[in-house]
Amino acid sequence: MILPIYAYGQTVLRKKGVPIDKDYPELDTLIANMWETMENAQGVGLAAPQIGLAIRLFLVDTTEVQEEGEEANGFRKVLINAEKIEEGGAAFEMEEGCLSIPDFRGDVERPSQLKIRYQDENFETHEEIFTGLNARVIQHEYDHIEGILFTDHLKPLKRKLSKRRLEKIKKGKIDPPYRMRFATKKKR
Repeated sequence: MILPIYAYGQTVLRKKGVPIDKDYPELDTLIANMWETMENAQGVGLAAPQIGLAIRLFLVDTTEVQEEGEEANGFRKVLINAEKIEEGGAAFEMEEGCLSIPDFRGDVERPSQLKIRYQDENFETHEEIFTGLNARVIQHEYDHIEGILFTDHLKPLKRKLSKRRLEKIKKGKIDPPYRMRFATKKKR
């Protein structure tokens, strides 16, 4: 089932997610719905706060966004109760967007390497190192379970110049190509 994506301005997007365990109600259905929602919106990641749940769960699929010839470097994963262990490597700037902030993009600087511990959908624990684009996508989704949005990483001038645009998104004065839930009622 395709779920509505919570738009910029929703309070759940600013909450730190709580850990879950294998007894979380209907977790398999939730994960399946999140995959369907993300794919419908043509995203590469989706975190539980983006569908209104302040829990430590997110999905990532970088298989479609790898450079030509590098597709095998992508992956498709469910990350539960993720915890950053270490970030490092040379920082690099790249344009980012977010399903909760449609039609808005900005340059974000992030470290090129990430070491993270997480549980998969079977609650098996993994500790892995990710680099480049894979690290970036995980860092972006990880921020969501910490109550952080990519707009928080923008340079001050870009943030200031973006206020009006972000207010329009918050108020639902946009027409996204997927279902969304806005902080205030849509008024046209």
